[in-house]
Amino acid sequence: MPGIAWLVFLAFSMCWGPLSPAAPGHVKLLPLGCLDGESGQSVFHRKTRRLRPDMEQDPVEETETQDVAPDAELAAAIMMRHFCPSLIKTEAWEGYSFADLEIKIKESTDCYGAVLWPSAMVLCHFLDVHREQFNLMDKNVIEIGAGTGLVTIVCSLLGAKVTSTDLPDVLGNLRYNVSRNTRGRCRYEPCVTELSWGQQLEERFPRASCHFDYIMAADVVYSHPFLNELMETFDHLCSEDTVILWAMRFRLDPENSFVDRFQAKFDLEELYDLPSLRIKLYTARKKRSQSQSGAAA
Repeated sequence: MPGIAWLVFLAFSMCWGPLSPAAPGHVKLLPLGCLDGESGQSVFHRKTRRLRPDMEQDPVEETETQDVAPDAELAAAIMMRHFCPSLIKTEAWEGYSFADLEIKIKESTDCYGAVLWPSAMVLCHFLDVHREQFNLMDKNVIEIGAGTGLVTIVCSLLGAKVTSTDLPDVLGNLRYNVSRNTRGRCRYEPCVTELSWGQQLEERFPRASCHFDYIMAADVVYSHPFLNELMETFDHLCSEDTVILWAMRFRLDPENSFVDRFQAKFDLEELYDLPSLRIKLYTARKKRSQSQSGAAA
């Protein structure tokens, strides 16, 4: 898709959320959280109130209405982490500022896994501003559904030993982004490898030898047919002291039901609630009975 048409398509795709299943060979776009639900209206409404200068005691005269979302300041701070190149060059990229560095992310329109969604920015912002509470230095971290690699990159820049995973068709772009943004910048070189949820988990990540301090997941839950496999993957990779950091955008009922199922196995705590983006950030640990039974198995 060359030239201007490709740029228009890329800009259009960035204003929409992950694709949902439709008829075979087709996809359907879901709107991003920058819009209020399905209405297409902006979440942020401006209001002003003005006192008549000649009558201080008079009731306030409302000239416009303003509803400021409770998360407006935080959401704005997160979105300000993103910047675009000042000039259009031969290679299109999106810029992000985390860990005191600029990160350049190349996206691909070939598959939705190679497009960066706002949930990744929410998770990266949290990690960046909570470096002491969630200290990643020398920690073993695995990211599932890494996509464009932003979370992997930020974790690596913050000193973690990162295993970055996704499906085979995403790995080329993922490796490119991780390499260009971490080479010569990180304490440990990230490992990019394939992981299909629910498949060959014990063979590729044996519980006896693979221990992860953190599991990172951003926007891995949506209307896809692999939610059971995703749950199985969380369960396998998580040991008793593993901390999960999971950013999720709520779209349809499957997201809500997955959270309910997740809470049956994991103790879940909400860290961020961003209604204007329809994103929540959670931390979770495996319930003690679950971790003990997993170790026995």
